[in-house]
Amino acid sequence: MKRTKHHIRKCSRDPSSHGEQNAVSIDRLSELPDSLLTHILSFLLTRDSVRTCVLGQRWRYLWTHVPILDFTCVSLDFINRFMLLHNKLQDIDSFRLDLSWTSLFSMHGLPLPLTETSETAAFDTRIFPSRCFFTCKTLVHLTLDSCDVVGGAVCLPRLKKLHLFYPYFGDDASLTQLISGCPVIDELILDKPSTDISSCFISSPTIKRVTLNFEGTGNRFNILKMNTPALDYLEIADRLPEHFEFGQLTSLIEANINLFEDVVQEDYFLYPRSLLGFIDRFCNVKCLKLDLSFRNGIIIESILSTWTTKFRNLTKLELSADCRFLLKFLERADNLETLIFSEYGCEEIEYGCEEIEGSIEHSPQQVPKCLLSRLKIIKIASVKGENHEFEIIRYLLWNAKVLETMEIGLGSCIGFEKRFNMHHRITRLPRGSTTCEVAFVGAVKGLRNALIIR
Repeated sequence: MKRTKHHIRKCSRDPSSHGEQNAVSIDRLSELPDSLLTHILSFLLTRDSVRTCVLGQRWRYLWTHVPILDFTCVSLDFINRFMLLHNKLQDIDSFRLDLSWTSLFSMHGLPLPLTETSETAAFDTRIFPSRCFFTCKTLVHLTLDSCDVVGGAVCLPRLKKLHLFYPYFGDDASLTQLISGCPVIDELILDKPSTDISSCFISSPTIKRVTLNFEGTGNRFNILKMNTPALDYLEIADRLPEHFEFGQLTSLIEANINLFEDVVQEDYFLYPRSLLGFIDRFCNVKCLKLDLSFRNGIIIESILSTWTTKFRNLTKLELSADCRFLLKFLERADNLETLIFSEYGCEEIEYGCEEIEGSIEHSPQQVPKCLLSRLKIIKIASVKGENHEFEIIRYLLWNAKVLETMEIGLGSCIGFEKRFNMHHRITRLPRGSTTCEVAFVGAVKGLRNALIIR
């Protein structure tokens, strides 16, 4: 201990000794091996990595050996000069491009710089990835944003995740060929393709998660075929395909289905039958999020009158639809434990709210099994204060014998008086469960935003 204190006092008195200590610290960093220094630089954006060349002679050319390139917020001139000076393009592990540079590699006569150690890559702003990019042996995660996806040889033996945002497909076979070249893929995201695809065929024994989002594009699949026996999550946002085949979905646990109303559909007989066949494919899921925002009362009535499917495994349902679909699901899902419901505005439905109220008044004499023994959580969103909404809440509160929580979201568009009356009427309703709590979200002005009534 004495030696240590004596050494500290000596150093503090000797300015040259203090300078020597600083010099030693700098030398320690500079003496690190190239492999470690370039690994540290690989965590920086490429432009910042290049800037380290001014730190000293030791750092002057280190940036030319960094194996990971991230060209974000840089000019094309910077990239051109970088490519001319970089020592070993063939040893680059991964890179990201965040601007359009379609002809960059061709102007230098360079192949796409991916090697045996490449694991991730991303492209943005509609560029045309080199064909050798699709034969990278070690790529694990591929994201293409606004890129052309054309047919041809694909060999990505280690690819697990394929994310395609705003892709441009050369033809209907492009996606099929791309997936067939990924033998161990387990996740596919196809988000808002920029070209119309009339048919889609997804076949993979390993894929577990698929997302197909056509919302806001105006495009649709006329034919959708899936052969994915290992699939456990499926998300679709599209108009109803004219023809669909899903094969066996025995592994499917969760589905998120958003079907847009097909405004050009005029066949009120075939369309409901096709829709029912589509929904029936998800009868074995445990969690279902379903958006059936249909305005046409004839289609709704036709669907409800012929719906016989049972959802025996369903424990969680998030439903956005006409409230008559809610009553049907309660009858058909005996093991339902959590219900989240948002009604599609009845003022836009041809038959009007009178028909809905009538269906509630003539609800089945036998209380659905899930209400008697399973349903514990109910959330009802955007309540507008209409009479039929009050009747639904009254029916659920009285018949749900094991209900623990009912959360009611009062819509922001209704006036103060209607909000207050709705709140007052609901709090006075009798409850079938002695442990049930009623929570109001977006409550009456002057009260708390969230009220819990026991």
